[in-house]
Amino acid sequence: MIRISFLYPNSKDARFDLDYYVEKHMPWSIDLLSVHPGFRGVSVERGISAGPGADAPFVAICNFLFEKLDDFMEAVAPHLTALRADMRNYTDIEPTFQVSEVLMDR
Repeated sequence: MIRISFLYPNSKDARFDLDYYVEKHMPWSIDLLSVHPGFRGVSVERGISAGPGADAPFVAICNFLFEKLDDFMEAVAPHLTALRADMRNYTDIEPTFQVSEVLMDR
């Protein structure tokens, strides 16, 4: 299984509308991508801290789970332009993108 992570770095000048992201963008994204048979799940996290008194390094993290990277690419390709265009509605942060092989998930 593959995890595709979108990590939104935290900074004082960054704008991130978590309500819009959770209530509009992500449900829409899930509706679009979850129809692919390789879709396995999604999680959205809000950064809280990096320990006592330290700001979180990321304001938000989204993790999509797919059976294979090709499955994610097939699911997202037809919608990529629209999904990226919607980013301006919730953030001015360019996310860090990472693909990981899931070795353990319980």
